[in-house]
Amino acid sequence: MEQKRRIRYIISFLILILGIGLFFVLNICIGSVKISLSDVLSSFTGKEVGETVRSIIMNIRFPRTAAVFILGGALALSGYLLQTFFHNPIAGPFVLGISSGAKMCVALLMVFLLGHSVKMNSASLILAAFFGSMISMGFVLLMTRKIHSMSMLVVCGVMIGYICSAITEIIITFASDADIVNLHNWSRGSFSGMTWDQVKVMAVVVAAAFVVVFLLSKQLDAYNLGDSYAKNMGVNVSFLRIMIVILSGVLSACIVAFAGPISFVGVAAPHLIKKMFGTVKPILMIPACFLGGSLFCLFCDLLARNLFAPSELNISTVTAIFGAPVVIVILQSGKREKKR
Repeated sequence: MEQKRRIRYIISFLILILGIGLFFVLNICIGSVKISLSDVLSSFTGKEVGETVRSIIMNIRFPRTAAVFILGGALALSGYLLQTFFHNPIAGPFVLGISSGAKMCVALLMVFLLGHSVKMNSASLILAAFFGSMISMGFVLLMTRKIHSMSMLVVCGVMIGYICSAITEIIITFASDADIVNLHNWSRGSFSGMTWDQVKVMAVVVAAAFVVVFLLSKQLDAYNLGDSYAKNMGVNVSFLRIMIVILSGVLSACIVAFAGPISFVGVAAPHLIKKMFGTVKPILMIPACFLGGSLFCLFCDLLARNLFAPSELNISTVTAIFGAPVVIVILQSGKREKKR
């Protein structure tokens, strides 16, 4: 039995890695300008290729695809942490309004800085997004003290998200600077316009958060079995909860700062990965959720760019099409379990 589980885990990881490799290449090759695989390989190996093709690959598509890989994984990992924290399969940064809170603060910062002709940097955007995510998370945590129903908690999170989104739209609508028009695409979620400088920053932040989360895997495993069990195993539950909140906030902040709010990935990807692996062990789920979120977003971004080319869909539009049905399935399965 144990041998079969190990084989299942290995096959599942191989599927995720091969899928990521496939869609990574497709995202670079397919677009308004078709690029052959040989041209992509030539660009990476330094062989001679057209200057226009090289520029498209190295300055536009490659950094964008790398950002999708990093932020997609971060989004799924953030969702996994929140689901673990609330013991709720539909908890996620978008559902609980955490992404919307981050979006609101980033929009405020952008409007303020652009209004005073101050140049924005990645660090300031991440800090603003983290502050906003913590505000929303704080409201959600306050609700948990008065509302014991997880379904009602999710509803409250959605309402918080709507309030923050409404404030963001007001900020953007009445902003005087002409550059604020560009915020509309960002506010609906988009991976366009990624640069290598941004990729470097997000890679460092997400990698650091991933390592810390992975080091907490044993404590998370005990936490999944209940507070009493975790305490008996020597886990400092209060500290662990604080770490989960901070780490999920950092990951959500990084996503929103660079790509805006992206819906349903944080809920759908962890659920699909749990079904795929047939386990909830954090030591497996943490890397698997990251890879699953990356694969999900690479697939959705490919569709967003090419489905109605040359027009580009917002990434949240595509992720909602594939992610929302997963949430419906989760809710239906929850009702069936209650009836039993």
